[in-house]
Amino acid sequence: MSEMRPWILSEVNYGYVKENQYEVAVLPLGATEPHNLHLPYGTDMYEGTVIGERICEAAHKQGAKVVLLPTMPYGTETNMNQFPLAMNVNPSTLFLLVTDLVQSLVESGIRKVVLLNSHGGNEFKPLLRELYGKTEAHLFLCNWFRILSSEDYFEIFEHMDDHAGEMETSLIMACQGHLVEKNADGTLNADAGSQRPMQFEALEKGWVSITRPWHLLTTNSGSGFPHASTAAKGEQLLEKLTERLSKFLVELSAADIAEPFPFVKD
Repeated sequence: MSEMRPWILSEVNYGYVKENQYEVAVLPLGATEPHNLHLPYGTDMYEGTVIGERICEAAHKQGAKVVLLPTMPYGTETNMNQFPLAMNVNPSTLFLLVTDLVQSLVESGIRKVVLLNSHGGNEFKPLLRELYGKTEAHLFLCNWFRILSSEDYFEIFEHMDDHAGEMETSLIMACQGHLVEKNADGTLNADAGSQRPMQFEALEKGWVSITRPWHLLTTNSGSGFPHASTAAKGEQLLEKLTERLSKFLVELSAADIAEPFPFVKD
């Protein structure tokens, strides 16, 4: 008997798909890049995959007709180009690829698509604006790392994370712990993840922004203190994300997409 998980496209077969129409597709979008000295290059890919699997499983068990697509392993890395093997896909190229995948979903009868973004360098809101009115699909963007409020975040973590800090390290400890590099004494093989300050107050306060050259901002690509991380904290984060996002998927699967979707009917 097959042990496939019917909410994961890479595991299902055509026999199942012929008899079961999905309502919602979830596309995780990751990256391949350095994460300080201790986390794997595939961190964003692993995060998108495990979060996607958790939320789709929970939604499926509540009756949602949801399918998880294979995770995109590459993202936009232009500001990490001084680090070896930061595998860049320019935004325009990424947009074309996602557009083609969305069209494949529409041709398969799926018109509810969730972009589960796992990489801060991927900016998909412009794509949603560009495709609006040009595709039958309704696109929803979730940057999972921005879901928690400040209050929620500090219920779990001690230090704010930007890249390879406490939150990301805890998450990888929870889902791919064997890939976290440690010293002989059990401490992380990582620096403190400190950032070089900006010259201008407007940049420090966020009144003005730039694309940050990561080799100037950081020492070893890490931005955020990782040394308070634990697998238990990562599991707590996964539980919160699963609760919130699986509920959305269940509601989205059941929703009628006639106008004024996704707004409340009069």
